Amino acid sequence: MQPIWESKLIQIEVTNACINQCSNCNRCVGHHLKPFFMDLETVEKAIKSLENYPGNIGLMGGEPTLHPQFPEICAIFQKKIPKKRRELWTAGYKWDEYKYLIWTTFEKELISFNDHSSLDGKHHPFLVASKDIVPDSELRKALIDNCWVQKRWSASITPFGCYFCEVAAAIDIAMGGKNGWPIEKDWWKKIPSEFGKQLEICQNCGATIPIGETSDHASYDIISKSNLEKLKNSPKIKYGNYALYEKKWNRDDIIAKSREWKPYQWRTFYAHSPEDYPKITGGKS
Repeated sequence: MQPIWESKLIQIEVTNACINQCSNCNRCVGHHLKPFFMDLETVEKAIKSLENYPGNIGLMGGEPTLHPQFPEICAIFQKKIPKKRRELWTAGYKWDEYKYLIWTTFEKELISFNDHSSLDGKHHPFLVASKDIVPDSELRKALIDNCWVQKRWSASITPFGCYFCEVAAAIDIAMGGKNGWPIEKDWWKKIPSEFGKQLEICQNCGATIPIGETSDHASYDIISKSNLEKLKNSPKIKYGNYALYEKKWNRDDIIAKSREWKPYQWRTFYAHSPEDYPKITGGKS
């Protein structure tokens, strides 16, 4: 696995609440009994823990603008982090209300805007546990060691602590785990193998298997047996908004499917504001 300090970004996840409940959300939205909202003291503590980290620092959710203290959080980012190193992920909630604040706090090219209105959006089914569908334990380990999420995406800081992988954080929190590393100086200088029980979360994740992505407009999550049991109290599961996945994968299947597999390309365009949608896709403004 890639050392955390080599990643270009670390996310501060201030909430896992969201205005959307997209299919196979990589933040497990829809499975939480109660969303979290990071307090301002923890936001400051998270930023302080990243002192001397060379990459960018992201403000993320869920939907970060749902946080009741979003303006205060932006003020902390403005005070503590150079503008060229601040990033924002948003679905555009209260965009008109917060537009000036957002442009003041973040450079446009460092805003990832996705209101999920585009019909070509897709998500990978992360809640298909690798341990359920890849019987070969050595193969599972090799796949996890080369996980595209851990290499391409980000470590993260949540109210429950620091995680070497943002998807591992989401899965752990959705399942009631609290395996975050303490928010402390230089935590990001550790390598993933030092994160103890967090590594076990990878067995509950399907990121490394080329199952195939589904539309983020679907009405259900794809999930495997062991995760279904762990999430039996989730609202999505209780309402039957899931599809059970049981197909087994071997080495030859995975190699064959992986040749053209690019799960990180979850839509065909980049957007930094609502205006980018009609310009690129012909969609509504």
